Amino acid sequence: MAGQFYPGQAAQLQQDVDAMLQHAQTGAACPKALVAPHAGYIYSGPIAAEVYARVRNGRDRISRVILLGPSHRVGFHGIATSSADFYVTPLGQVPLDKTAIRQVEDLPGVSGLDEAHALEHSLEVHIPFLQRCLNAFTLVPLVVGQADPASVARVIEALWGGPETLVVISSDLSHHLPYDEARTKDAGTVQRIEARDSSITGDQACGCRPLNGLLEVLRHRDLPITTVDVRNSGDTAGSRDRVVGYGAWVVYENGAETDAVDSENESLNLVQRQQLLYLARAAIMHGFSGGGEMNIQLQHYHPALRAQRSSFVTLNLHGQLRGCIGSLVATRMLVLDVANNAAAAAFNDRRFKPLKPAEFADLDLHISVLSPARPLLVNSRDELLEHLRPGIDGLILQEGNHRSTYLTSVWEKLPDPDQFVSELRAKAGLPKEGWSDAMQVSIYTTEEFS
Repeated sequence: MAGQFYPGQAAQLQQDVDAMLQHAQTGAACPKALVAPHAGYIYSGPIAAEVYARVRNGRDRISRVILLGPSHRVGFHGIATSSADFYVTPLGQVPLDKTAIRQVEDLPGVSGLDEAHALEHSLEVHIPFLQRCLNAFTLVPLVVGQADPASVARVIEALWGGPETLVVISSDLSHHLPYDEARTKDAGTVQRIEARDSSITGDQACGCRPLNGLLEVLRHRDLPITTVDVRNSGDTAGSRDRVVGYGAWVVYENGAETDAVDSENESLNLVQRQQLLYLARAAIMHGFSGGGEMNIQLQHYHPALRAQRSSFVTLNLHGQLRGCIGSLVATRMLVLDVANNAAAAAFNDRRFKPLKPAEFADLDLHISVLSPARPLLVNSRDELLEHLRPGIDGLILQEGNHRSTYLTSVWEKLPDPDQFVSELRAKAGLPKEGWSDAMQVSIYTTEEFS
């Protein structure tokens, strides 16, 4: 698939993969297992990078990768191993773990079938990410055909290993649906995955068979699976008429999941908060002096501030709103997001005239750092009200071209959930009352400081 799903030249491939990993940079720990998509890099690469950026943090620990993906070109029953010595990409060779392959070939339903590997992109597109994230490692590539969850789970359990082993499941989500319909369908699949429901079907995830096998293992081991990112081709590089859904998940074990989640969403310490507040004010001062690109010395900031996260910057003057701009989806490092949003809130909020230098001294600046938004599958307004956590959840409502959000801090002014939803609907240009089957709901949490 080199030259098709990803660049065929080594230099360009390395540059593209490294750029996606840099964009997704995080201090979160390397997981034990992950689920990532397998489309062309222009479509699904940014979503895959969100979890592979964590794998890079375990490059000195991981020496073996178990990679399972669905068969797209060859129909067969069971799970196919390969007799090859290496998998090869423009970035070089990756040796196969022959001992582990012989081990699983003794299990029911597992046998060699090189034909299944020859043109299978669901495995191949992961290799360059692994090559750029890890030091030397061996690979156990497994193409999953018609196989039940229990059979796949037996193989994963047999190869689970210790901290040296990473398990990778390759799967996209829904295929060729209109954008809004795909988002709704994928939100339901996310809930099934988080519930470790191993009855996911092919129309929900094309890699449902290897995915269901992993979910069986997680349920048996009582390990949670955490959603990192869910988008589709309409969000990355394609039209929104017919999209393909992509998701990324991570699994931690032995208590490491607590550390990993905290490392991404932990409260910033006082020094880090002060750095962001100073940077936001500096960005506004930069705007007073002519604007243009601001020279931010990224190496001077803690990795927590260089992680890819989204934020809102709110400006108040004498107790009145003076500007508020933010981003709901993390697309850049937190320091860059805060600086850009601060300048935009001061000079580009269409509700207000650009901030004047004379107002700067009396300006109250407030920063909200957002967690990744999580789809909430609800079928009615009453169901939404049951799930909402006042004072905790930020809320995004979208219906067609109508989209709006309320940050967690808005609960201070609108403590009643029904009023909170009504006013947000009005903000989005929708009637305060009522509900539509087309309504899409997402929630997130925020860290607030000023």
